[in-house]
Amino acid sequence: MKRCADWTRAKTLLCPSILSADLSDLSNSIAALDDNYDMLHCDVMDGSFVPLITFGSQLVRQLNEKTKKALDVHLMVINPESQIKNFADAGASSLVFHRETSFHPQRVLSEIRSLGCYAGVSLSPATPLEEVKYLLPDMDMLLLMTVNPGFGGQLYLKQMTEKIRSARAMIDESGYSVRLQVDGGISRDNLGQVIRAGADMVVSGSAIFLAENPGLEAKAFQLDMLELDRELKRV
Repeated sequence: MKRCADWTRAKTLLCPSILSADLSDLSNSIAALDDNYDMLHCDVMDGSFVPLITFGSQLVRQLNEKTKKALDVHLMVINPESQIKNFADAGASSLVFHRETSFHPQRVLSEIRSLGCYAGVSLSPATPLEEVKYLLPDMDMLLLMTVNPGFGGQLYLKQMTEKIRSARAMIDESGYSVRLQVDGGISRDNLGQVIRAGADMVVSGSAIFLAENPGLEAKAFQLDMLELDRELKRV
């Protein structure tokens, strides 16, 4: 398992989502990024919690062998506890599951941490922050979906900016060290909006992998993020 070198620092992390990459040629798709990112985001979909089926732990294992970057695995699956060990063994650095899919989230978070991974919970747009308020001591990351999960290429839901802002305040008031990740419809056009609202991990798929030059687009993301981090005095 690889660790993200900058996880404990204040800088905003860029996590391109391979959901929008060419899954039949992942090696070249990732190479095209030219290392201009912090972690690779892997959207695992089961066709039950969300409509699509994407890939499983075997692809994550192969991906782990082909990249030196850490893997950020987002489990959009029913019964995530049955899959956690498979993905940890495959090389996931962080494992995030949906609050909507778990009756005993603290138990799942504890298991993820026991396997040596960063542990996270994701909330769909309509799920209130109250659902994770008492989980913050057990979490390393909160992922806010800024589109309804299940498909790439969707438009950012503008009302999620207020949710990001509220989540940032909740985390800061708690005193716990929890990363705040956003995922869905993020491009350079709204990057400043979500980072100023409080996000410190950004997932972007279509805006990067479908760009004419994914490596240059990822680099532009990183430069914009560095400027915003300096503005917010994070670095």
